[in-house]
Amino acid sequence: MRDDVAILGAGPAGAWAAFVLARGGARVTMFDPSHPREKACGGGVTGRALALVRDAVADGAFPRTVVRTARFTAPGRPATATARRARGADEGATVTLDDGTLVVASRAAFDAALVNAAARAGARLVRARVTAVTIDAHGVTLDTGSDRFTADVVVGADGANSLLRRRVAAPFRRDQLSIATGFFAHGATSDEIVIELTGDPPGYIWSFPRPDHLAIGICAQADAGITAAQLRARTAAWIDRTGIASRAALEPYSWPIPSLTASDYESLPLAGARWALVGDAAGLVDPITREGIYFALRSADLVARSLMSGRATSTYAASVGDELVRELARAARLKAGFFRPAFLDLMVDAVAHSAPVRRVVADLVAGRQAYATLKWRLIKTLEVGLAWRALTA
Repeated sequence: MRDDVAILGAGPAGAWAAFVLARGGARVTMFDPSHPREKACGGGVTGRALALVRDAVADGAFPRTVVRTARFTAPGRPATATARRARGADEGATVTLDDGTLVVASRAAFDAALVNAAARAGARLVRARVTAVTIDAHGVTLDTGSDRFTADVVVGADGANSLLRRRVAAPFRRDQLSIATGFFAHGATSDEIVIELTGDPPGYIWSFPRPDHLAIGICAQADAGITAAQLRARTAAWIDRTGIASRAALEPYSWPIPSLTASDYESLPLAGARWALVGDAAGLVDPITREGIYFALRSADLVARSLMSGRATSTYAASVGDELVRELARAARLKAGFFRPAFLDLMVDAVAHSAPVRRVVADLVAGRQAYATLKWRLIKTLEVGLAWRALTA
């Protein structure tokens, strides 16, 4: 039987698009040989992302760590509670988070909850890799090597290495990708995230507490001249220096993440006749934080609702452009200045000494603070001295 919609990938974007479409009565098949699976990702799910899936994914559907605090530091500053007490420094560089701001989950568990919700709604999962896609005026044909399937529309939710993206546009160039690499630290966890902001490479080292382990890693542009092995070595040195995962068993990981420039967003291929891209496959990842789960879910929601309304996929491209792409382009324009060493030191000092700044940062973590107003909100909340340093940094 011909499907209304075929979806490549059963991660958050693919599973959520399948759920919304199937709940609306569409015939939907997801194609994925391995999901749900673990992924090289902090596993942070913001409150706004949870709000999108609340009707389908109950609070107990997957194990989660409720994050109570987010602690920020910079190179040369203490990053552990023991070090802070010993030096009496950076005690205030900790942001208290409200309940529901952020939870951290194993991606295998979170993704499974979404796939199960899609299946309950009536979507089908074919555990096979699509190796070829043909799109013409009559529909879409998908080949798995052993079987062929047909559909009216195909949605690419198959990540940074998307087959559909390669078919309808072009693969991401190396300069459009980041390498996320690090370790799952088994046997250690907590209820806070720890972030060390770095200027070289521009980004941050993170520790996110999943229910039974820590996800610790670093991200850098793929063309920055530093290899995944070198980045992992830097992460291992950070783990040793901070003592954040003492005696934990370290399991290495690496994963590509789209990381686009503002000019890339101006010509982002999102949809065409009988096809659309969502989530990582579309490049919808925050260039500063590299957070992608919310954007995956929201773009999936938008494409599903566009298709159910009977509108062309081009209307999806317009809506995701207005709501998501514009904000991500702002982040891309801010990125270079954000990770300058002078600004990073200023930010950690401001978090340490200014309660209004801590409220801004809490909103950033939750996804409530838009980049369009971030700069001026920060400047307005800083004390006079810090504001002057922000303007001149």
